[in-house]
Amino acid sequence: MIYYLSLLYNYSFIFLFSGNEEKPMLLSINPGLIIWQMIIFVLLLILLKKLAWKPLLSALHSREQSIKDAVEHAENLKKEAEDIMVQNKKILADANAQSMKVINEAKEMSNKIGEEIKAKATEDSRKLIEQAKQEIKKEKETAMDDLRHEVSDLAIKAAEKIINDNLDEAKQKKIVNDFIAQIPKN
Repeated sequence: MIYYLSLLYNYSFIFLFSGNEEKPMLLSINPGLIIWQMIIFVLLLILLKKLAWKPLLSALHSREQSIKDAVEHAENLKKEAEDIMVQNKKILADANAQSMKVINEAKEMSNKIGEEIKAKATEDSRKLIEQAKQEIKKEKETAMDDLRHEVSDLAIKAAEKIINDNLDEAKQKKIVNDFIAQIPKN
């Protein structure tokens, strides 16, 4: 179509100048040429409006709409990403708070268990010491009883010897010293 319009324009140009034998100057004004150029220009505008203007405008509108949609979609994605970042930060903060809570509870529990172990160890050692003291006391009492029985038996035996040997004072001292020498030195 544009091809035919350009041919029409060229032939009209040739037609205008063919009747006149003299060559027009570059700056000379030719009213017929101006009228034909205006007619061809208006026809070209009408033809472009009918054939090309609507597709160009629709293409521009569709391109504009696709750009708007892309920008809107990008803004929505950006907003969603920001929301996800905020949620992630909140989740991370909650996780940190919970981990700190667990750590603090574990420290408190370990301190409590340590105190309980110390208290139990102290109580057990106190009981063991008390039990050992009681056993020592019993052993001492038993040893003292045994010693008393032993001493009383020895004293009775010594008295029997002295009574049986009605001896003089020197012999009695010798017997008592021998008796004392026989007693263990513990």
